[in-house]
Amino acid sequence: MLAAVIVLVLLLGFVVGTRSKQLYAFVGPVFGVKVSADTLDLSSLQDTYQTLKANYNGKLNDKDLIDGANHGLVDAVGDPYTVYMNKKEAEEFSKDLTGNIGGGIGAEIGVRSEQPTIIRTLPDNPAERAGVHAGDVIVAVNDESVVGKDAETAVRLIRGEIGTTVKLTVRRDNATKEFSITREEITNPSVTSKVENGIGILTLNRFDGETANLTQKAARSFRNQQVKGVVLDLRGNGGGYLEAAQAVAGLWLEDKKVVSVRSLGSSQDLYSEGEPYLRGVKTVVLVNGGSASASEIVAGALKDYGVATLVGEKTFGKGTVQELLPLVNNAQLKVTIKRWYTPHGKNITEEGIAPNKKVGLTQKDLDAGRDPQLEAAKTIVNQ
Repeated sequence: MLAAVIVLVLLLGFVVGTRSKQLYAFVGPVFGVKVSADTLDLSSLQDTYQTLKANYNGKLNDKDLIDGANHGLVDAVGDPYTVYMNKKEAEEFSKDLTGNIGGGIGAEIGVRSEQPTIIRTLPDNPAERAGVHAGDVIVAVNDESVVGKDAETAVRLIRGEIGTTVKLTVRRDNATKEFSITREEITNPSVTSKVENGIGILTLNRFDGETANLTQKAARSFRNQQVKGVVLDLRGNGGGYLEAAQAVAGLWLEDKKVVSVRSLGSSQDLYSEGEPYLRGVKTVVLVNGGSASASEIVAGALKDYGVATLVGEKTFGKGTVQELLPLVNNAQLKVTIKRWYTPHGKNITEEGIAPNKKVGLTQKDLDAGRDPQLEAAKTIVNQ
């Protein structure tokens, strides 16, 4: 390996400024780095820019044009999970994964039918207090249309300085509603837990860097309190880190395959991790259309091994894995690199995972403070 490093350094000193991409593509795999030597013919883009520059009756910002070109290049792939993020967007995405999002309204946003949509509102946060509902389709933010835009665009427009106001226009059924919401500091932990009538309720909002430790702590507490069963609530959980999913599944499974990931003809089985504090404990997993990615990995593994009953509605159906890659100017590329399969070999893309017991949750239920899905889960635990 040392010899390879020396050769690499010597070669870099020889070809810097000429064929560096081709060199990186040749030696990169030695160091686990993927680089393509392919290039695009950007002459048509230059032609468009020069014609625009020569004729546009207004001021052009070259930085904005380059940013737009990068977004457009990646968007043209046609994969909603492969996304270019400039520096600001990358910083916002990082905040999403930690739950420290600064000034916001306390709502999780995803894409449904190619439209930014409220996946869920966080309890006792501005969006919920204003009357925003899960399922509301976001039409505009501060009168700027987000029709056909991705979730990141809507989130970027909604967030802002704490104490300022954002105007949200949504479509609910066939009606259009407007909300004026004051942004607040939003901190949303990835894991919350409680014990109700001898049942441990473990709610996961996302799978981040703290999820493994927080779920293990909650599981130990459940075991010490000798709960008669556990409800794992993954509703509205859009996913996160694959490693966190392995750790969560490991609370019930010991040395079991959680998921297989496949990419470019290769396959790798990933197994549960950590101490199985909840092995043998009667468990119900709550899922719905907002349960995606890492949530589906956990739900799929527990269902395949028969250690939990799934209750609720069919999950979202995201059977792919993304990786964050650094780009120049502190931008990032979130790119689909693999597809994953449940222990029984199922890729759930666009199909989702069907619950063992289907139970709906209507807006009328929410307005009345009812949760029939949670009640059904408790009933199963008590049987």
